[in-house]
Amino acid sequence: MKPEDLGYNESLEKYRVEHNLGGFEAGRVVAAHKERYIVRTAEGEFEAEITGHLRFTAKTREDFPAVGDWVAVSPFDSGLAIIHAILPRSSVLKRQAVGSSAEVQVIAANIDYAFLVQAVDRDFNVNRLERYLTICHASNVQPIIVLTKTDLIDRTRLEGIIQSIKARIKDVPVIAISNETRSGFKELQAFIRKGKTYCLLGSSGVGKSSLLNNLSGRGIMRTDAISRSTSKGRHVTTHREVVLLESGGILIDNPGMREVGIADSSGGLETTFESIAQLAQKCKFKDCTHTAEAGCAVLAAVEAGEIDRASYENYMKMAREKSHFEATVAERRKKDKAFGKMIRNIKKDIRKREE
Repeated sequence: MKPEDLGYNESLEKYRVEHNLGGFEAGRVVAAHKERYIVRTAEGEFEAEITGHLRFTAKTREDFPAVGDWVAVSPFDSGLAIIHAILPRSSVLKRQAVGSSAEVQVIAANIDYAFLVQAVDRDFNVNRLERYLTICHASNVQPIIVLTKTDLIDRTRLEGIIQSIKARIKDVPVIAISNETRSGFKELQAFIRKGKTYCLLGSSGVGKSSLLNNLSGRGIMRTDAISRSTSKGRHVTTHREVVLLESGGILIDNPGMREVGIADSSGGLETTFESIAQLAQKCKFKDCTHTAEAGCAVLAAVEAGEIDRASYENYMKMAREKSHFEATVAERRKKDKAFGKMIRNIKKDIRKREE
């Protein structure tokens, strides 16, 4: 297998050479388990760890390798390898880390397209789709909406679901499939191109693992039935993994995400809710909160039925999450800066005493 088969390109090779990493091999992280990684190179797969220097200089979770990353590694005959550096990322899918108000979790790196997977029989929720769209737009990843389990509902209901999506979400492909009958797979496979990287985003039990198995033509990921007692999907995938498809596409499966916290600093929210963002420019006050102000163009459009009220409410909820996250990060950085200053002063005092 050549590195190019996994998405390696001239830009990455140029960086590797220019930054004196030519003595290491280029490999792609295809699976991650805490701080141990599986890296695939032209020579095969290796179980890898990062260097102490890389661990010491990491300031946040984003500085650690993630599935999809290209890394400079030194492999050994034992099947082990050491990761010395992470090569530049073309995109980074991320969300607020679960259980942390000021940390970011990297979902996957170097993604070109994201399949946003929802099951039409129970999981369908446009608000959640808008959340996935926001993290995609913030990461410069092209989204494709995939509706699964279409064999479980009638055609009329399916068409109604598709129309409800298109009423709120513009210019994003919507593909309806069945993992049982393979309906819609030809349309889906038309989006898969050689050398491009795709990932699956969705809740547990929506059919992501079955979709991966069908696209790969192999029974790679184990699948479980829906729990009869809760009507919820059983959580099967517990880590991220890269699969090379026969078509030449590269597919990353992700664990089901119960929470999709917004950590948007790149305009993803504005892109997802483009019509609201454009109307906000017409508000009477520049600092309009779009809640109760006179002359608010957004509220006027909602009252006139020009903006879907549910979409507006979802936008406002995510905007509050974004503001809270950014404020929390800013406060943490302020505290870290003060702590660093205190440590420097202590060291300075110790040096003076020693002199």
